[in-house]
Amino acid sequence: MTYYVGKECIMCKHTDCVEVCPVDCFYEGENFLAINPDECIDCGVCEPECPVEAIRPDSADDPDKAEMLEVNKKFSSGPNKWPVLTAMIDALPDAEKYKPENYKEDKLPLLSENPGKGD
Repeated sequence: MTYYVGKECIMCKHTDCVEVCPVDCFYEGENFLAINPDECIDCGVCEPECPVEAIRPDSADDPDKAEMLEVNKKFSSGPNKWPVLTAMIDALPDAEKYKPENYKEDKLPLLSENPGKGD
């Protein structure tokens, strides 16, 4: 089992999760975080830290699981790899607007492939 970041993170990018990760497996995009499934040790400490409940185990019953596992893998490894992020930074300015309870549309089209700054 590994953990992954779901669509809820897009346009929010809260980073409470990265500070508790013991293996630094979070990668920062412009408006999303990704978990490297090969680096994640399945400890689960990040999951309760996410204020929008975007982090889930790959055993979760999630209709977007396969797609989001691929997104996480794409941006946390290989040629498209984003920089690692290990310290908390401010959420995106419009994070409140894009919280799942406030934004009901599919957020995947809003995902930027641009990297964040990382540490």
